[in-house]
Amino acid sequence: MRTNAREAAFKILFATQFSDDAGDTKRAVMGQENLNKNDVDYCNAVLSAVSENKSEIAKMIDERSRLFPESRLFPADRSVLFIAIAEIMYFDDIPAAVSVNEAANIASKYSSEKSATFISGILSQIIRDRKNV
Repeated sequence: MRTNAREAAFKILFATQFSDDAGDTKRAVMGQENLNKNDVDYCNAVLSAVSENKSEIAKMIDERSRLFPESRLFPADRSVLFIAIAEIMYFDDIPAAVSVNEAANIASKYSSEKSATFISGILSQIIRDRKNV
């Protein structure tokens, strides 16, 4: 399971919203989380996907959340959404339901129950829209 790797990616993405020193943050978090090679590879891949597709992911959020556009989201919620959307859109080996469930769990742990519901709603819309394309 990639739960620990997702949490590490979340912590890195969250922290880099407040600091420009992504390299040190990444090394520190990965060292603390005791990740195996597969987890490190996944974490690097998802962070790269988020970085490479940041504007597209933000647009997906904005199109589905008019009251809370990406720029106004709580940083923890933004981080969770970016990781889950990257998984849904760019990682065919991860079932969308797993991404939604993991995102809700991380949001419940680091944000709030309302955030978990909000995030699940946004992700469900993205999955539905993706199927209709």
